[in-house]
Amino acid sequence: MKNPLDVAIHAAKEAGAFLRQHFENTDALVVNEASQHDVKLELDVRSQSLITDILLGEFPEHALYGEEGLAGNQSSAWQWIVDPIDGTVNYFYGIPHYCVSIALRHESVTQLGVIFDPMTHELWTAERGRGAHLDGRPLAVSDRSQLSECVITVGFSKTAAAMEQGLERFQELASQVRKVRIMGSAALGLAYVATGRLDAYLEGFISLWDIAAGVLLIEEAGGRVDLTNLNDSEDKFSIAASNGKLSISSK
Repeated sequence: MKNPLDVAIHAAKEAGAFLRQHFENTDALVVNEASQHDVKLELDVRSQSLITDILLGEFPEHALYGEEGLAGNQSSAWQWIVDPIDGTVNYFYGIPHYCVSIALRHESVTQLGVIFDPMTHELWTAERGRGAHLDGRPLAVSDRSQLSECVITVGFSKTAAAMEQGLERFQELASQVRKVRIMGSAALGLAYVATGRLDAYLEGFISLWDIAAGVLLIEEAGGRVDLTNLNDSEDKFSIAASNGKLSISSK
């Protein structure tokens, strides 16, 4: 049997190459669904299909849960969590800040995570108990403990309630920190916290596929993630992720 991390890296890089190939190709930007604050592309579906073929091709007994649907054996204790384009709106508008995110859970405990940025070719990986890495180099969160020294990122999500909460959080923190960044990719935001580029990431409404890999990255890099389940759903959360030295919660 192949190493699951190696397979996940291969899948992320193949999907990333596919997305990079079509980046800013207006003919390929077929919109499957659009709302006031979100866009879903045919490329989301095609990227997940490519990832699914690779992952389940090597592990046909596993389950896969992605933003674009389910595949595989849904009764399996092993479950891949896939976001085929995290930052789809950025991608659609030609903003080069998006990624592929893949995680593997066993009995609901995340065992590995991979995040790949096709534009910078940066590859983040984490394995439970084995640390987090960027392009093979060990990662550690920042050591900043004063909000006045910190750069944080806040997500506003897609619902009116989540946006209102995000605005309140933004207003609460903007005057306390050095800078607030709104970047449009939850997975990359978490990866940047794990790398020490950012000190915290907060969002009031986020899906499991957006954060599964990034949460493990931060934990393995020495940070802290505070998750609160929303609406009795197993895969919707409020999240506050940080270097663990800041007093920030998900509520």
